[in-house]
Amino acid sequence: MENPPPIPPSSPAPVTFSDSDARMWAMITHLSALPGSFVLIGSIVLPLIIWQIQKDKSAFIDYHGKEAVNFNITMAIAAGISFILMFILIGVFLLWIVGIVWLIFTIIAAIKANNGEHYRYPLSIRFIK
Repeated sequence: MENPPPIPPSSPAPVTFSDSDARMWAMITHLSALPGSFVLIGSIVLPLIIWQIQKDKSAFIDYHGKEAVNFNITMAIAAGISFILMFILIGVFLLWIVGIVWLIFTIIAAIKANNGEHYRYPLSIRFIK
């Protein structure tokens, strides 16, 4: 009599979030850019990390993570260009505008994510699709 083949260990079920948890993580993804805003690429790092960790758990988080990362890369490029233009004095004005636009759109995106809405930043280059 042959022994039956061993039963392979079951793989853990993929973790999925409830709707409220997905909305919370999407909001956190947007707001995580705020602490890193004092460094040029700092506002990109935290949203990127959160998106990479949570993207497989919810399509909603995946969408908002991509939006947050794309927008923060776009704003970092705009801030870098504004910084370079400070040598002709127009950069000081542009840097303030970039900062205000970044802050306002980040807060709007966080509120929309918390409300369960898909928000697309209007001034964002789509690096990640």
